[in-house]
Amino acid sequence: MMKANIPASAATPDLRQREENKEQAPLLTRLGLRFTDWAERWFPDAFVFAALAVALIALAAFANGSAPQAVARAFGDGFWSLIVFSMQMALVAIGGYAVATSPPAAKLISRLAALPANGRSAVGWVACISMLLSLLNWGVSLIFSALYVRALARRTELGMDYRAAGAAAYLGLGATWALGLSSSAAQLQANASSLPKSILAITGVIPFSETIFLWQSMLMAAVLIAVSTLLAVWSAPVGAHAVSATKLGVDVMEPRVAPNAAPRRPGEWFEHSPLLTLVLVALGAGWLWLEFSSKSPMVAISALNTYNLLFLMLGLLLHWRPRNFLQAVAKAVPATTGVIIQFPLYGAIAAMMTAAKGDGGISLSDRIAHLFVSLSTTDTFAVVMGAYSALLGFFIPSGGGKWIIEAPYVMQAANELKVHLGWAVQVYNAAEALPNLINPFWMLPLLGVLALKARDIVGFTFLQLVVHVPLVLFMLWFLGRTLTYLPPVMP
Repeated sequence: MMKANIPASAATPDLRQREENKEQAPLLTRLGLRFTDWAERWFPDAFVFAALAVALIALAAFANGSAPQAVARAFGDGFWSLIVFSMQMALVAIGGYAVATSPPAAKLISRLAALPANGRSAVGWVACISMLLSLLNWGVSLIFSALYVRALARRTELGMDYRAAGAAAYLGLGATWALGLSSSAAQLQANASSLPKSILAITGVIPFSETIFLWQSMLMAAVLIAVSTLLAVWSAPVGAHAVSATKLGVDVMEPRVAPNAAPRRPGEWFEHSPLLTLVLVALGAGWLWLEFSSKSPMVAISALNTYNLLFLMLGLLLHWRPRNFLQAVAKAVPATTGVIIQFPLYGAIAAMMTAAKGDGGISLSDRIAHLFVSLSTTDTFAVVMGAYSALLGFFIPSGGGKWIIEAPYVMQAANELKVHLGWAVQVYNAAEALPNLINPFWMLPLLGVLALKARDIVGFTFLQLVVHVPLVLFMLWFLGRTLTYLPPVMP
């Protein structure tokens, strides 16, 4: 896409007309389109983005005093450190796709797709549903929202911008997921049996009532949902500015998997019979019953293995016959390619930041953390630690998993500065979501389902980031002032 500053004499009449139309669009739409123009020209492919981050962190580790051997060792050791998580994320896409393309789920999505009256309201529906679902489970939000966008794109009369809708579908991961039941940090802090002793001794047990169910936290989530939805609606291109899925070369006319014909030979009988489906689902249901009866339902569903088994069994049951289920899985596999090839690079980044020791035996992650902690006071803790969480989350997008590494010094600082410990967890959570808006790490399953590249949606998500950063940091500071310090509660 040509940028607006190209001389009119060098542009074709069609491009000149497009630029003139763009100048007549509302302010937020113009900003979204400008950011998208820039991203389409300059933002690299997600794999290149990850590879550049690897190179940058390697150079930073050298500058920190790490020996080349230590950096290389950390790169290789960390490369496969996310292999289990990579498979789990791939199955999030596969299981979600299988469920959402089943006949019952397809009907639900079709009914929801019939609600919007125009392209902008469609984007608003996507944004709101994505963020509300993320409060329950980020995996559901990611896949359901992507398939909802595809269903809306089939309504060509809406004139919906497919890129803006894709960006709206990602808002659950970029705005609210860590403020809800998906929060890994809040889940860990609420369960003494899950916490390492080193953290438990500093923080004690922090129940949900002191983290995600604080009125301050719920207010922040409500504000973010409202602001993000309005921003998504107001920035969505309409009319001549809107780019449909068809214009992007994306085929969205695959709402469900067609049933197969009857088996033609004895060996195919089981593929077309629900008998094995019932056996597998019964076994899976038995295990799930044991899991949910032995622990809190919210704790159980937050585990990726439990979540994936639930959705795979549900997808198998809804497709009824193994053959139909396998067809749905085969169609979902392309959505996992980015996860499989790029997550190892992020594992290497995390290892180079935490395991490649530099001068004085201090890692790059330690040095950054100590710098931010040293700059904090009781009044500035929320802003400083929020900035730290956002910065590190850009390079180690762990979805909350890195809390295990950083909680000891973050929470020790909170204790020393007499900051409410539950709010310290929420400071970390809310700020960690910010870099998701431009980091392709969590976008990959969504982009796979939408058949888009990160550069297609990051212009709109960057606009969200510009608004979110000051808004989130202000709310963390302002709302934190309404809370008082409570000593750790030991189990």
